[in-house]
Amino acid sequence: MVTSESLLAACCDAAREAAAFVSEQSARLAELDWHSKSRVDFVSSVDTGAEERIRRLLHERFPQATIIGEELSPDETRSDGVVFAVDPLDGTTNFLHGYPQYAVSIAAVVEGVLEAGVVQDVPRDVQYTARRGAGAYRGAARMSVSKIEKPSRALIGTGFPFRDPSQLEPYVAGFTRVAREAAGLRRAGAAALDLADVACGRFDAFWELSLSSWDVAAGILLIREAGGVVTDLDGNEKTVSHGGLVAGNSVMHAWLLERVRR
Repeated sequence: MVTSESLLAACCDAAREAAAFVSEQSARLAELDWHSKSRVDFVSSVDTGAEERIRRLLHERFPQATIIGEELSPDETRSDGVVFAVDPLDGTTNFLHGYPQYAVSIAAVVEGVLEAGVVQDVPRDVQYTARRGAGAYRGAARMSVSKIEKPSRALIGTGFPFRDPSQLEPYVAGFTRVAREAAGLRRAGAAALDLADVACGRFDAFWELSLSSWDVAAGILLIREAGGVVTDLDGNEKTVSHGGLVAGNSVMHAWLLERVRR
């Protein structure tokens, strides 16, 4: 029987196995083979090796499941049954440069509904988890989104539209409006961890104009189970899909959405 508990257990075990592999490979960065998927988007043998390990474990537990993975099946579109959205190494550029901000992200979706998710912070060996209706956790500690409601005290996370230069102008316009009112802005380069930071209250809100489904699936559930709000750039409930995203506690989300959607 498929339950949210069994789905989360599989996600967590797969994330730990992939993270152990990524961590081992971080000691041999100079030897790694990596190439460009686009001008500023890279993939390495570590990405594909981590995804292969995740796939093997998930298919052992759920043989009929569909896996949508960034490296090995990015064009998979099936949405019925059990679907896992997998980013085997979120923050590849950071990893390849030895910058300690990268993660493994896995979410389980059943008949279109997010049921379980995990974000494994590899350098810090911290696991963020959530099940639908059961809360979100950092290790064994329950998480809650920030209670800050004043932009002048808010720390906002963001991501640059590095893959699509045509989005730079509207992004900069929104960035300018946010920067004029917020206490600070941060861009660390791993969206899964940015969303985990919203869920645990480090960021008061976050936005990015273009993200892939596997970047955000687990993070969406983390934030909602921590009491936060996640929508697309039009203010509609964010689904597990490609596109922009705005997240935060209810007050900061509304404030940020108004500034970045103009």
